[in-house]
Amino acid sequence: MKNGILYGAILLIALLTTSCGISKEMKYSAMYSQQPTSIMIMPPINQTSFADAKLLYFSSLYRPLCEKGYYVFSPYMTMELLQNESAYDAELFLNGDLKMFHKVLGADAALFTVIKEWKKATLGSSINVNVEYILRSTTTGETLYQREGRLTLDMSVETGAGGSWGFVADLAASKLNQSLTDQIEAGRLCNIVTLDDIPLGKYHSEYGKDKSVTIDKGNVIRRTVKENSIELYQPENQRRYRKLIDAEVEKMK
Repeated sequence: MKNGILYGAILLIALLTTSCGISKEMKYSAMYSQQPTSIMIMPPINQTSFADAKLLYFSSLYRPLCEKGYYVFSPYMTMELLQNESAYDAELFLNGDLKMFHKVLGADAALFTVIKEWKKATLGSSINVNVEYILRSTTTGETLYQREGRLTLDMSVETGAGGSWGFVADLAASKLNQSLTDQIEAGRLCNIVTLDDIPLGKYHSEYGKDKSVTIDKGNVIRRTVKENSIELYQPENQRRYRKLIDAEVEKMK
């Protein structure tokens, strides 16, 4: 009886473990097989009402991919090339032939991003970003990597004031912090969180050593990141920000 219970417990643990995680090599077998070294970033596909999202987000993808060990073509060079070829809309290539990019640029893969949500919350102090990442081979057309990041940047601030005025002050400070935070910051954080498990490229010191790393099986990554305006708590700026907060409180009365 005891052996049966023990066996059942071990089986349950095994099932839970396998249902939650998978090795990088198993999930991204095509990427480890083809081993792309260079990536071109396609202009984002913007499905939101935030018109500036496409241009703001475009350049934010360069650094995280470089840090993962890939040679990344300049987004501005890519944009110029596509504009000259009257092919600025990445939608034209999302499911199309990408061999021309391998032939002209020498790029091994092309990264597509689909911006599905990018907005500030009407109530509260947060920015919600939802971006899908699709990395396709420029030689075979195969999808090498696909993830969707759903990130909430929480910009609420606690002033430390008590009582009913404290609640109003916290609300005002949060509103102020939201206005001081560049919207692109949410996009940058989404890149960091979502691309965290992309296989490491040839130019990374740990290249080839991450195959056995366990990652989430699913394609959707959900995170809430707390953002605090550091300047708000620096002594030399507290008086200035206190005046701004007081002004916001007056507006809300």
